Parts: sequence; C-alpha cells; structure tokens
Amino acid sequence: MSKIKRGVSLYSYQDEFYTGKMTLEDCIREAAKSGAKGIEFLPEQMLPTFPNISDDFVKQWHEWMEKYQVEPVAYDAFLDNKLFANRMLTTSENVDMMKRDLKIANRLGCKILRTLVSTPLEVVKQSLPYAEEMNVKIALEVHAPFTFGTPWFEERLDFIKESGTKWFAIMPDFGIFTKRIGSIFQDSYIRKGGTPEIIKLVSDNYENGLNRDETFEKVAKMADATEADKAFAEFCRHFVYTDPKILVENMPYIAHIHGKFYDITNELQETSIPYHDVITTLKDAGYEGYICSEYEGNRHIQDYMEVDSIEQVRRHQALLENVIG
Repeated sequence: MSKIKRGVSLYSYQDEFYTGKMTLEDCIREAAKSGAKGIEFLPEQMLPTFPNISDDFVKQWHEWMEKYQVEPVAYDAFLDNKLFANRMLTTSENVDMMKRDLKIANRLGCKILRTLVSTPLEVVKQSLPYAEEMNVKIALEVHAPFTFGTPWFEERLDFIKESGTKWFAIMPDFGIFTKRIGSIFQDSYIRKGGTPEIIKLVSDNYENGLNRDETFEKVAKMADATEADKAFAEFCRHFVYTDPKILVENMPYIAHIHGKFYDITNELQETSIPYHDVITTLKDAGYEGYICSEYEGNRHIQDYMEVDSIEQVRRHQALLENVIG
C-alpha cells in the first residue's frame, strides 16, 4: 500500500475566489469534499491583510482545519525581489522577507514553505537556521521551463547534498513532465485565430521530441502563419518533458510535490501529462509525502466557457486515488 498522501493547493480555485464565487472557507471545504487531506495555502493571494496575519485569523484557520478534517501542509511564498521600481531588494531584505514567511507558515501549521526559482541561493542559505527554528522546510519548486539537470537546479541540489541540510529540499511540479500539448491549449489558440494544421504541426513536433526553438523558427517563417500560430509556437517553447525516472535518484531530496494539471477528462485522464507513469515511478521509489492538486487550465477556457475548478479538482483527486491505489 502506497503512503503517498493527497492534498489540494487552494491556488486551484483561483478563478472562483477572484470572482467572489467562493470564500477561503469554501475553498477549504471543497478541497476536503474532493477527498484530499492536505491543504496548500497562498496567503499573499488570499488574505487582504497580508503580511499582517492576526491571531484571530490564525485561530479561525486552525478551526477550519479541524472542522473539515484536513491538515495544513504547505505555504506558498513569493519573494518580492522587485518590490521597488528603482532597485532590487538587498540580500538582507530578502532574508528578512523569508523569515517573515517562515514565521507565518509556522503559525499556520505548515511544515513546507514553497520558494520559487528566482530565490537567490544565498538567501536560502542565510534563512536555514531560522527555518530549523520554525520547524519549516524550504522547498524549491522545480518548474518548467527549468527542470532537473539545468544549471540553476544543479547548483542548489549540490548545496543540499554537500551541506547535508535537512531544511532545504526540492519540490517537483508535474508541469516538467508535459508529454504532449493537450487539446485545451490547441483549441484555445485556434479560437484566437490559429490555423488548425499549423497548430497540429507544432503539437506533433513537441510530442515527437523535436527541438522547440527550431519549430518556432519554422512557423515564424511560414508565409501563411497567423500571429496566433506564431504565439502558439512560442507558447510551446516553455513546456518541457522530463523522464519521470529522474525522480528515483533524487527521491531523498524531495519534500513535496505539485500535482500540476490542465484538463481532466470525464474518463479521468490528464490530456498533457502521463500521470500513470509519473505516479508509478513515485510509488516504486517510495515517496511518502503529499501530492497537491494544482489546477491551471482555467486561463485557457475563460474566453468561451465558465470555469468549474471544483469539478476539475474532484476529477484530479479521483485520478490520483485511482493511480496511487
């Protein structure tokens, strides 16, 4: 029996939250109704008072966790390195911001703090003693177009290995396993004026492993290519497919996972990412942490239909349950 646990990033409900159809409590309730047991939270997105988090809110947060029988898992942090228009933040200012977020994560009961690829390694290094004090592990999101093997990632992984730290880890995002350009993307660009045959060519080239830059250059030179065709070819340059087997050798350093998904069909299949292959690899490698649903298909259908994040998350959780076993 696999020990992989299922959670939901409340980012998945961003469309309904932004439009006021769902409150924060609604998001937590729907995540619990989907069968998830873990909650990933983005205070900067969902709390108007951020970074000022009152004791009353913290009390309410923990009451919601108990009410819906879920647990806080991860806190998504955004290091605002470009907070000022005329300069970048200094290292010490960045560290202070990281400490602030670690403290909030601790108050909310989250054991993982997600940080982004833009976070300087030196900031992480200087924040580790405080991460240990707060009992919150900093996890670097491995997000497309970056992936395993790229210089920025290897530099950070080398630090984790050489330092032996237990407070800095990696957090793969399933977007790095995008095997094909799903119909949700193709249809979106066709609605914007794309040529079906050119859209299919770009998609086929991606799925067949052809160089994405060369495909873009080819489309850019086509006399009959529309601006939407060129935009689609550019869009596809930012996807990446990584062999899931890379997870096996990096398993000791993986603390959390984003279950990125764009579109789950009625048959509970993700149209871009080979979920069965990725999760089977995780199971075989002995992963025991959370996979949190992270829905990002909304922005590709908003132009012609109402977004139903609740249903998409429900399907994703059912898919996870089926594959995890």
